[in-house]
Amino acid sequence: MKRKRILCAVLAAMMLLVTACSGGSRSASGTEAPPDAEASAGEAREEAFSLFPMTQDGFVGDTMPYFEDGRMYIYYLLDQRDGKTGYHPWALLTTEDYCTYENAGIVLPYGESAFEQDNALGTGCVMKDQEGHYHAFFTGHNDYYAPAEAIMHAEGTDLTTFTKIKEDTFTDENYSTNDFRDPYVFYVPEEKCYWMLVVTRKDNTGVIARYTSTDLHKWKDEGVFFEDDMGFGTNMECPSLLQFGGKWYLAFSDQWPDRVVHYRVGDSIHGPFVKPEKDTVDGNGFYAGRLEKDGDHLYLVGWNGTKIGHDDENDYDWAGSAVVHELQQTADGSLVPVVNSHIKETLNKPVALTPLVAADTVKLDGEAVQFTGARYEMMQYDAFENATRLEADITGFDRGELFGISFAPDTEYAGALTYLFNVAENRVEFYNTPKLFDSDAQSFMDFDFSGRDKIHMTMLISDGVVSLYLDDEIALTARMYRSQGTAWQFFGIESDVRIENIAAYE
Repeated sequence: MKRKRILCAVLAAMMLLVTACSGGSRSASGTEAPPDAEASAGEAREEAFSLFPMTQDGFVGDTMPYFEDGRMYIYYLLDQRDGKTGYHPWALLTTEDYCTYENAGIVLPYGESAFEQDNALGTGCVMKDQEGHYHAFFTGHNDYYAPAEAIMHAEGTDLTTFTKIKEDTFTDENYSTNDFRDPYVFYVPEEKCYWMLVVTRKDNTGVIARYTSTDLHKWKDEGVFFEDDMGFGTNMECPSLLQFGGKWYLAFSDQWPDRVVHYRVGDSIHGPFVKPEKDTVDGNGFYAGRLEKDGDHLYLVGWNGTKIGHDDENDYDWAGSAVVHELQQTADGSLVPVVNSHIKETLNKPVALTPLVAADTVKLDGEAVQFTGARYEMMQYDAFENATRLEADITGFDRGELFGISFAPDTEYAGALTYLFNVAENRVEFYNTPKLFDSDAQSFMDFDFSGRDKIHMTMLISDGVVSLYLDDEIALTARMYRSQGTAWQFFGIESDVRIENIAAYE
């Protein structure tokens, strides 16, 4: 397979941190030009290899996956960062293997003037009706309008050509008209009607409202479908609802305070929807994830943001690269992220791991690395240049230990970009600073280390994004521009941890 990365030239520049971009999404600066904005249409439609794609047209915002005939269609809000009054047209990436993506470009433009409801497009969905016709439902947003947001409708002759039906636009005074967005529409055979879920607010808290229709043009308010159960009154953005393995799953992203993807489980389409013991699958480096299935497999499709100014040390920006997690259902109905089988099959060529330097106290047992409890120990390896799958088993850890993996490392410090296994706190943390003990983690996931003799880790590294998977239980995705092209290392801090069965594939 030809493995030409999308944005290879731009991302190489990002990884060297020599870009002069101002950073910021439309909601921040709104002035940054998209990468490779002058790319030809032919180049824009080329199939390209990437585990975490973005395109020459701009950055990937909220995703709206739709599966049909063996192909996943990932519609998304295109963050062009071009400073224009209108923003966030819908664009489309498609894939069959989650490794090679075709860029179809813009498929639904924003309004032609600043005086239209859809001066900016917001999240929505694409679906097929009972007669086989395609529809796009989307948010029309205008910062200078009252209402600021409304639900809008377009009909499609296929999956890339849509015509807006402006007379179908609606809002509802029973709810907030400034927060009225992210429609998710599907057919319910038992009720012989279509459902639409809408993100909005009522009685000073975030709710998901439900509407029904028999013709997809006129909608009836059926009241609040789900209310924020986390105690923050947050907006529950980008909802999705589907049945898988005999259970119904409702997913949404909290707009505050954590900005992570949550899910709830129910035995009926009407609920009740219960919060599982662990209701997230990734940290705040993964947002706006929506559920979609291809029959036997379930996926959560979202995005990982760029960093402000494209600087690893900064906070996350809005929009960046698409991220697709495969989910598996456990015996109790919970969902856990696993490494996509297509990626395993594609990244299967062994890569030689070249040791660069090791602490004097480190013991090497074949290819295994044994740390011996010194204050700080490390084992460094040469850089990954291509998209890579890194596998390893971790054993020998005890309560209170700290160890991890770093990119852009230093012989005296853990590294500029670090996954820290914090055994005492039962957390896996991501730091974008070498000052681990003077800084807060930028991202984290709870992970119970107790009762484990071994942890298996898989790390996917591609185009400035890294996803870490542990024991088919959690994922932790982070933007790391320097994850390719710089050395990396395992390290321990007063730890006897052992890293074995280390293997890399590209």
